[in-house]
Amino acid sequence: MFVWSKLSATKWSDAWEERFAGSNDATLVISSFPGRQTIRVEVYCATEKRARAIQKEWGGSVRQLKQQNWAAHASQAPPPVKVREKFVVCTARTNAELTKARKEFPNREIIAVPADMAFGTGHHATTATVLRLLVDLAEALNKSGKPWSMADLGCGSGILAIAASKLGASRVWGCDYDPAAVRISKENAGRNGTPKVRFSRIDVLKWQPKQTWDIVAANIFHDVLEAAFPQLLQSVAPGGVLMLSGILRTQAKDCLAAGKRAGFVVQKTITKGKWVTALGTVRA
Repeated sequence: MFVWSKLSATKWSDAWEERFAGSNDATLVISSFPGRQTIRVEVYCATEKRARAIQKEWGGSVRQLKQQNWAAHASQAPPPVKVREKFVVCTARTNAELTKARKEFPNREIIAVPADMAFGTGHHATTATVLRLLVDLAEALNKSGKPWSMADLGCGSGILAIAASKLGASRVWGCDYDPAAVRISKENAGRNGTPKVRFSRIDVLKWQPKQTWDIVAANIFHDVLEAAFPQLLQSVAPGGVLMLSGILRTQAKDCLAAGKRAGFVVQKTITKGKWVTALGTVRA
């Protein structure tokens, strides 16, 4: 693990978040200092090559984070996240930790994503929001008695695809541009008892959907999202829905306008802090 770091003016905080929003190979951490107009920007990268590329573009410094330090950091697990009355998302890795979580929350399904897999553990506002929407949508679909399907685009840790499978989806597929995210998603699917969920490495800008899904969730860079709206909308089954997440408020107006031009009909937007999640359908 390598860390790129740089001091920056506080006013650029949103710009840094926008730059690294949705990145699956770089995890952004911003630290503020009371009484100062300066922030420390850190980006955690799996490879030195990625960290050096950021340094080349923005200056700053790169250091290697020793494995034992990263493990110690990861051991400071965040508290479990409750999703409606259905799920608890926790950072359990071992069977013993899973058993403990099940005993602590006997009336909820457990989704376990280890904390050191820096691809989304459900604690980010956008992931938690989409999980809640997914639970609500699944409840309505299950009441209809018809089988339903789900696609998780920009799957990260695979958490949404895993949740969909546990909620009763008959067909679930996830994809990501980052091969590490695909590998981690497969590991998490096995860990959570959903081995039938399929994951693939896909560049959505070159993707030509050969299937459609009743629920499509997309957590992708806003500029890629805007360019890929035609493919995303093609992947939604008739009567299905598209959920967009990971959009900063500063990006939302332009991003959703691009979606509208492509045929995306926004039904609901949810803002949590600086982040916007949108739910909608495809224009007939």
